[in-house]
Amino acid sequence: MKIALALIVVMLSFGALTATAQEPIKKDVISTSAGDLELAFIGHGSLMMTFGGKIIHIDPYSRVADYTKLPKADLIFLTHDHPDHLDPVALQSIRTTDTVVVLPPVCTDKVPGGIVMKNGDIQTVLGIKVEAIPAYNIVHKRDNGQAFHPKGVGNGYVLTFGDKHIYVAGDTENIPEMKALHGIDCAFLPMNLPHTMTPEMVADAAKAFKPKILYPYHYGETDPTRLTELLKDTPEIEVRVRPLR
Repeated sequence: MKIALALIVVMLSFGALTATAQEPIKKDVISTSAGDLELAFIGHGSLMMTFGGKIIHIDPYSRVADYTKLPKADLIFLTHDHPDHLDPVALQSIRTTDTVVVLPPVCTDKVPGGIVMKNGDIQTVLGIKVEAIPAYNIVHKRDNGQAFHPKGVGNGYVLTFGDKHIYVAGDTENIPEMKALHGIDCAFLPMNLPHTMTPEMVADAAKAFKPKILYPYHYGETDPTRLTELLKDTPEIEVRVRPLR
């Protein structure tokens, strides 16, 4: 009887460990003139970057990772105030008294003490050049006619690491400001419907500003292989699909 009970306890403990274990985070490394940039694909719209010994989190979201087990942030970027991009639980887990937070004005009520950047602002933060790019809807709207992401509210960001330029678009469509970008080495473009872009919209934008590497992210139930198919005849753009559903 005691042996049977012991086996049950072991099995339950193993099941609990298995259920709570976090999947290994997939990473890519981008070489820059100032050292390697490591991109970690947390999930959804959440990314983590490591550069020059600094940890950078973008839109941390506790539903896709246990942030208590991830490195504390030197720098956090928030794109807008929707709960899957501004998550107080995740922020509390990785923010310290020394963490710098960059955010648009719409987030300041919930996250005090950050560096506020409006669309079009340019700053250098912890040695990284940061450009705030507009992020908004043109086509996709709520039943009342209001855009899911109104113009002037959210930010995307172009981050410069050495000689490499990384564009994290936030929640947006293929807007003129996106198409006007140039010199982008890696772009993260959202593809979750109905709130951001269709694969056709992403392909349209990518063909305009031609990032060398394109990561579809925050893509929900949209099939990312559709984007790969749309850009198969555009060899100058490498589409990399990572677990960012």
